[in-house]
Amino acid sequence: QVQLVESGGGLVQTGGSLRLSCAASGITVSLNTMAWYRQAPGKQRELVADITSGGSTHYLDSVKGRFTISKDNAKNTVYLQMNSLKSEDTAVYYCKAIAYVYWGQGTQVTVSS
Repeated sequence: QVQLVESGGGLVQTGGSLRLSCAASGITVSLNTMAWYRQAPGKQRELVADITSGGSTHYLDSVKGRFTISKDNAKNTVYLQMNSLKSEDTAVYYCKAIAYVYWGQGTQVTVSS
């Protein structure tokens, strides 16, 4: 059974940083393209960043240069380092393996101005 557990969210001021973690079980992070999505109130869920099995990364234009996706294959965990946070980054953040339909419970990120 696939399980994705996100953590690391919280309340931070504009310009601050947070590091999100996604602990995976039932799938092997090193063999899958893993992604972080977010959903703000009243908006559709959007893809923020992904990392392929080979380590290539892709980012939403609005987070390029501020967010970094990475993974620790030994820990079967994916991370999202978020710097220079803006109020528009406020959302629930979810991780997902692209090839699977399962979602985690998400972690709330709130950026206050």
